[in-house]
Amino acid sequence: MTRTAAARARANIALVKYWGKRDLRLNLPATGSLSMTCSSLVTETRVTFDDAAPRDEVLADGAAAPEAFRQRASRFLDRVRSLAGMAAFARVETRATFPVASGLASSSSGFAALALASTRAAGLDLPLPALAALAREGSGSAPRSLLGGFVELPAGMSPDGSDCVPVQVAAADAWDVRLVIAVNGAGEKAVGSTEGMERSRATSPFYPAWIARGAGDLEAAKAALAARDLPALGRVAEANAFSMHAVALSSNPPILYWNAATVDAVNRVRALRAEGAGAWVTIDAGPHVKVLCGPGDAAAVADALRGVAGVTEVRVERPGEGAEVLG
Repeated sequence: MTRTAAARARANIALVKYWGKRDLRLNLPATGSLSMTCSSLVTETRVTFDDAAPRDEVLADGAAAPEAFRQRASRFLDRVRSLAGMAAFARVETRATFPVASGLASSSSGFAALALASTRAAGLDLPLPALAALAREGSGSAPRSLLGGFVELPAGMSPDGSDCVPVQVAAADAWDVRLVIAVNGAGEKAVGSTEGMERSRATSPFYPAWIARGAGDLEAAKAALAARDLPALGRVAEANAFSMHAVALSSNPPILYWNAATVDAVNRVRALRAEGAGAWVTIDAGPHVKVLCGPGDAAAVADALRGVAGVTEVRVERPGEGAEVLG
């Protein structure tokens, strides 16, 4: 007997980031975060449970996924099997429209899509808190990709994570802004996000100050979003990103996610802003530069970033919708 379902989810880019976990086992963030779900950074995943399958199989873009990822997905599916009271192994087929494992939040869309597709294939229709808790076990940012537009993920205080549930702060069509992404590196990053967070927590002298500023940055960003104040949101997002990377750089050994193109792209955006453009930088755990701006500045920002040596692709994103079942 086989049971199948497919789902689509979009990656989200954090404007106020979390960098550190308050519970590693439950993958609970140490601080709250605020993100924008992107319109075209899409992962589509189909899950087929098959009583005759000898083990879980994972295909990424039509080819067998690396064994480490297959095992990670299989552990995730064990949780779904436990929730559904079933034992069948599954075939997972996933495709992404953008580079994965490189700092473009592919795990957020990947595990949001896997959570939704696998639970539906297993006959489950989980409410948002339960679905978010499951998605979070795969990736700490995945709960935000379950919802569209601008999404807050509170850190919460409950030991079981029951109050760490994503909330849509503004719908996808509530504010017409852009996030211009300069892709400037290929392949997996040398230090994964969880490893980097744990190293920072254990060794960075700036980590306590980073945790202490989180609540203030989140509230300032939410106030700017409510007022549709792009400069205020941009300033918070840029300062928050640079602070996160300061923590990573001050870890032992230091964690450097940037490359030469990252620095050149940041300088190009600063030059544009000095000329009057409303554009602000954010950078996740990877080399790619994302630029928050209004629709009127997006073309100029994109053109400027295309001229940066090492930038291989420029994408212009708008707020996107949440995860959805495809069938």
